Amino acid sequence: MPPAVRLANMAWAEYHGNTRLMTAKTLDNFEKALSEKVKNNIKSQTKMEGKMKRYGKVIRVKPEKLEEYKRLHANAWDEVLKMIKQCHICNYSIFYKDGYLFSYYEYTGENHDEEMKKMAADPKTQEWWKLTDPCQEPLTTRKKGEWWAEMEEVFHTD
Repeated sequence: MPPAVRLANMAWAEYHGNTRLMTAKTLDNFEKALSEKVKNNIKSQTKMEGKMKRYGKVIRVKPEKLEEYKRLHANAWDEVLKMIKQCHICNYSIFYKDGYLFSYYEYTGENHDEEMKKMAADPKTQEWWKLTDPCQEPLTTRKKGEWWAEMEEVFHTD
């Protein structure tokens, strides 16, 4: 059996949850279904990439609170992580260097400001921030209303 046919049969078996071999007709139907699924995935990914926005933010961490801050984030609460996802934030990271925390995340929703208000209103997130905020020291150069100062993106490449 040629490798391409063997691979198609393996994919078919996985697709249908069994190991029967494909006929020419079922192979054609499978190729059409697979082709449509690939097209839909590409459309979905393109749509998501089209509205995704990257955010970089910075804040100081109090030297005497650094280890506490790291400990808290090593055991981040499930409810807080769930709220982050519900607010269309993904690929979220916090980095540390020389007294500064740098956060990076990608936002895929439609209204960032409203989502941030939703997160701020969440009781479990408020409880979490009561633990993390005392570890932080906002920059004096931040905009009015910011805790973490938003950074300007000056370069990006994929």
